[in-house]
Amino acid sequence: MTETHLSPAHLVLPLFVQEGAGQTPIPSMPGQARLGIEPLLAVARRALSAGVGGVALFPALTDALKTPRGEESLNDDGLLQRTVRALKRELPELVVFTDVALDPYSSDGHDGVVIDGRIDNDETVPLLAKMAVAQARAGADVVAPSDMMDGRVEAIRRALDEAGFQDVGILSYCVKYASGFYGPFRDALDSAPRSGDKKTYQMNPANVRECLREIALDEAEGADLLMVKPGLPYADVLRFVREHSTLPIAAYHVSGEYCMLKVAAERGFLDYERCLLESLLCLRRAGADLIFTYGALEAAELL
Repeated sequence: MTETHLSPAHLVLPLFVQEGAGQTPIPSMPGQARLGIEPLLAVARRALSAGVGGVALFPALTDALKTPRGEESLNDDGLLQRTVRALKRELPELVVFTDVALDPYSSDGHDGVVIDGRIDNDETVPLLAKMAVAQARAGADVVAPSDMMDGRVEAIRRALDEAGFQDVGILSYCVKYASGFYGPFRDALDSAPRSGDKKTYQMNPANVRECLREIALDEAEGADLLMVKPGLPYADVLRFVREHSTLPIAAYHVSGEYCMLKVAAERGFLDYERCLLESLLCLRRAGADLIFTYGALEAAELL
């Protein structure tokens, strides 16, 4: 009589990649590390064997490579592109999601181009389209614009099609809130804004009906999947999106949610494995078809 089921195939494992052959633990994310390409391949191979539905890549770059317009994102020999090629060469059946946003590449730490202290939406969108094509050229299966700029899904779809990548999907971070739960992720990539915040382009945590406009626009522009982020604190929003869209819906069990479980378990306050699986099951029950979680490998092996 169980109504909701959770399997490894419902999970996507986010991975942080760095230059070099080693790995660097992330202090604010217990159990997580920035991985060189070879260690990352080993983790991805283990995830694939456990039945995990895919991996999502996030590059950790040195400040020397960061510029106001994030030109390194277009480098065919850049860290992300080399990682994607290595994954598709070694594990061709593994689904690879790539992040489309300027913040890992930007010296300003914002998802868009900063001009006179403001995020310029229309200056940013063409750069995102070029970034998506560069990732598709490296072998990405699904590009995932997480920037929340208006009109970027249509621009990316057009650019991908014109470059011959009609089969590359778009997972739009359609409903992404200006949340305090992202802190450990920004530590991992050193991608926090150098000034200001992201409230002018990410959603207000007080709003739900605003989702309807975001959903309608991204569906019309050609999104293949929609993302709700964060996860459990926004489970009501996830259910709302599920009820108003026929597209597959992903939820992101974000770094802050993951870290709360880890730290509470380290203090002996709760059972990490039980609470991780319960958290992911709750996101499935709320309507998620896919769940991005740093606990994907642990959960898959438990399942």
